Amino acid sequence: MKYYVCRLTGPRPTFPQDMTPQEAAIMQAHVAYCGELLRAGKALVFGPVADPAGVWGLGVLQLSDDADPQEIVANDPVTKANAGFTYQVMPMLRAATRETC
Repeated sequence: MKYYVCRLTGPRPTFPQDMTPQEAAIMQAHVAYCGELLRAGKALVFGPVADPAGVWGLGVLQLSDDADPQEIVANDPVTKANAGFTYQVMPMLRAATRETC
């Protein structure tokens, strides 16, 4: 298995405090997509991070060695909406999980 940290940044520094109705709909679809990834065992955790510099989304993916995390990102409704959200995907060098401890 390989693990990846995903950072999702909103379309502006004030997001989500000033989220539009269209962005709220995109985020609802994003949350549903994240739930699917969790149920499928492709993700360990998702959620917003209360960073003083601005809120951003965290996801930790757990994928088979041959899976491409960019495929997960490309299929996320926030990416498909082309509404200014950006992802940064970083491979983890090592990961300890409940199952491996």
